[in-house]
Amino acid sequence: MGLTEVELEIANPAKPKTRAKVKLLVDSGATLSVVSGSVLRRLGIRPHSKRGFMLANGEKIERQIGNADFFYQGQHGASPVIFGKPGDSDLLGMVTLEALGFILDPIRRELRPLPMVL
Repeated sequence: MGLTEVELEIANPAKPKTRAKVKLLVDSGATLSVVSGSVLRRLGIRPHSKRGFMLANGEKIERQIGNADFFYQGQHGASPVIFGKPGDSDLLGMVTLEALGFILDPIRRELRPLPMVL
């Protein structure tokens, strides 16, 4: 299976015009997105809580969580984000992907518009 990486912009919800471009690996197995904590702090995004997570190898870790605005191909979505530490991969998780209105096409390895159903 191939990897899909996308470049998008992220911003502090309180200052949406100040943005940072980030490259994130689309991870269909990740619920939340992970962005370098230094990037988030530079944007003025502050953590509001800590949560425990289990890695694919079974290791348990704890990370800070905050809220961010994401921008991709003209779409805007708000989502919780994990403050990544050195050595963590920057990931685009499913909550953020769905907030942006996209879904991963695993065959073509690209993001496609998500049909929105009420």
